[in-house]
Amino acid sequence: MPTYNHTPLFCQDIFLSNLSLPGRGPLIWLALAYLLYFGQLGVLTPYLAMFLDGRGLTSVEIGQLLGLITLTRILGPNLWANLADRSGKCLRILQLGALLALVSFFVIFFADGFWGLTLCFGLIMMFWTAIMPQMEVITLNSVGGDAHRYSRIRLWGSMGFILLTISAGRLIDWFGTEVLLAICVSLLAALLLVSSRLREPQQVPDDTPHTGSIWSKINSPVFLGFILALCLLQVGFGPYNSFFTLYMKDLGYSGLQTGLLLSLGVVAEILIFLKAGRLIQRFGIKQMLLVSLVLTVIRWWVLARFAHFPGILILSQCIHAASFGLTHATAIQFIHRYFGRRFQSRGQALYVSLAGGLGGAIGNYAAGLLWNQGQGAEQTFIAAAMVVAVALLVIVLIPARKLQCEEIPRPV
Repeated sequence: MPTYNHTPLFCQDIFLSNLSLPGRGPLIWLALAYLLYFGQLGVLTPYLAMFLDGRGLTSVEIGQLLGLITLTRILGPNLWANLADRSGKCLRILQLGALLALVSFFVIFFADGFWGLTLCFGLIMMFWTAIMPQMEVITLNSVGGDAHRYSRIRLWGSMGFILLTISAGRLIDWFGTEVLLAICVSLLAALLLVSSRLREPQQVPDDTPHTGSIWSKINSPVFLGFILALCLLQVGFGPYNSFFTLYMKDLGYSGLQTGLLLSLGVVAEILIFLKAGRLIQRFGIKQMLLVSLVLTVIRWWVLARFAHFPGILILSQCIHAASFGLTHATAIQFIHRYFGRRFQSRGQALYVSLAGGLGGAIGNYAAGLLWNQGQGAEQTFIAAAMVVAVALLVIVLIPARKLQCEEIPRPV
């Protein structure tokens, strides 16, 4: 078991204090897996547009490429989750996805042009989608569905995002955007190694009713409303995920400053994860989603109009605590309660594919059309705020007790 001797004591208190379940070692390896997974996202999510810009793609081509590869998140998670639920081998599916993503990443060293890069990144994304839904299932089963303990483990992902975002920003300043390839290959190799230390979740008898199929759950108004709102939220994230780093560059911010701004958002995310479980338990799923969506509307509007003011930009980044951290923790709890153990892998996969995949693809593609080499930045973020406002209205219309899954027995 690693000792983390180089971790500051206050970090150990924050991140390890609630990993005191029997067999804490596997939970620590899970935390490290989250760190590496989201560290990879901390490199690709903010800087992929810069990498593609360095390879000569236009803003329209960048938006199209990001939209096309994001579409793989619709098919991929459901394919892998179906295999995981049928085989009961979540960990093996996770490891296979990490291995194939690592192998595919080497091809990018030799790929060029719009279609070559699209094909390579599409393959990587397809294999990458095998990882997170299985990791969520393993973690939630390891902590017994406890929202507070889950948030403590998930915090390590935020730490990884911060560390790699700042580091990648500085390395780009020094070596250029091609350095991202070496960073990503290293992180994927480390993730594959760490996954060998994880354990399959213990098989616990399903205590949810066995009447109906997964399709009856998918076709219910509460799930359709929930997934529509989360899909619209991800559409609103399109300009931020695709062009934030280029936006900051156009406004005169350096790579390091951009990395620090991105990391500030994740620090805010960490702080909310520390309290997310208790907030959800106290106020309920609907109230947390409403608060998060209201703040997200404000965030995109402020980013559109006042990003040239550093102080206001810093405040807008702090809202990431709600825009991503609180909405993610709340959504994961809803999916875990709503689908139960019988359909948990497919439930998590549906959330990833429909919200992150479909919503992300539409948001990235639309942002590319509106961005116009940076000339349409303000209009693009205002459009994002309007889309999230529609998501807010959808959540307002769903009864709170339905989102809380009060009529569904919760797993113990």
